[in-house]
Amino acid sequence: MITSVFRRSLCWSLLLSATALLATLPVAADPPAAAVEPQEGYPPLGTEVMVPDLKALADEAARAAAEAAAWAETRRRYREAPTGPSVDTPSRPSVPAIALRPAEPIEPPPVTSLRIMLDGYPSPRHAALFVARERGLFASRGLEVTLATPADPDVPSKLLAASRIELAVARQPLLHLEVDRGIPLVRIATLVAMPLSALVVREDGAIETPAQLAGSRIGHANIDSRDVLLAALLRGAAIRDDEIETVALHFRLDDALREGRVDGVIGAMRHLLPRQLADEGLATRVMRVEELGIPLHDGLVLLANRDHLAPQRDAIRRLVAAIETATAWIANHPDEAWTLIANAEPALNTAVNREAWEMVRSRLSLSPAALDQGRYRRFEDYLFEAGLIRERHPVSRLAIDPGAPPR
Repeated sequence: MITSVFRRSLCWSLLLSATALLATLPVAADPPAAAVEPQEGYPPLGTEVMVPDLKALADEAARAAAEAAAWAETRRRYREAPTGPSVDTPSRPSVPAIALRPAEPIEPPPVTSLRIMLDGYPSPRHAALFVARERGLFASRGLEVTLATPADPDVPSKLLAASRIELAVARQPLLHLEVDRGIPLVRIATLVAMPLSALVVREDGAIETPAQLAGSRIGHANIDSRDVLLAALLRGAAIRDDEIETVALHFRLDDALREGRVDGVIGAMRHLLPRQLADEGLATRVMRVEELGIPLHDGLVLLANRDHLAPQRDAIRRLVAAIETATAWIANHPDEAWTLIANAEPALNTAVNREAWEMVRSRLSLSPAALDQGRYRRFEDYLFEAGLIRERHPVSRLAIDPGAPPR
């Protein structure tokens, strides 16, 4: 279009220039008619002259100039117009407005909160939970995990049964006892794969074997220590319940044994109490429960409320996966793990706990979700045959592998 207008403008410009030039040239006067004689053999010169319509030519030139000016104005506006993908121009295709808006911010995944109550004061036996928390293994799986310490070691299972907390740390003997009493608890993971409890007595006392417990005063840390471990030892030694006196000590085992208020304590953590009392000048004897006829069992387990298990199953799978990753890291980096735990829980950074660390970490379960059904069945049979529970319960009622598909 630009080329056509330009050509038309050029033609009219040349025509107008030629006309103006002719107008400036001098014009000779016309000779008298009589003096002009036609030459022989030529026709007479015609007198009709064709003069261009200058007004029409001027109008056409004006129209061409107006068109050229209009197109120049369009080009100027185009050059001065804003550029970018959001401007529709003859040389840019139209872009949908939805593609031009900035991307919506990505919504963070939902976070699931889980409250876990420990079975006592923080200890090296809780290492997998501390490491998973400090290394962000819970958070990276969309979990907000709170670890709480109970005022009484018998409280966690009660709070769990009442749905006041989501999970509780406990011992396998307590699980069997509570299930037999109708409490809806179920094991979902194993933190420590070996027993940690022991019967600890004063070395200057008369008790050297469970058969010598008759007539003694024994303190216990929790109900499963009294109603499962101690009861099993008494039945194995043919000692009646009324032949000994039991005292609930909870977290005061060391004070009672040091002050001589009891002859021994059952359910004591073998990796802590004997060394702690030795540092205070009291020698003790340690009788490991698995060496006294009580079957091997999980030393520390994580329990859930069976009635609420279905909606929590996915969160529990993620939690147990985080614990497994933490335990593997502890096995590969034991010194770094202890430093991490000591910094996170300064109260644990004691000589007793540092010495216990090697023994405890060697007993951590590297596959916390894995379920040894034979172990749970054998322990259930033992308790039933000893008269410590009223009926046998199937393993599926006691424990699950949270990673296995539900039946």
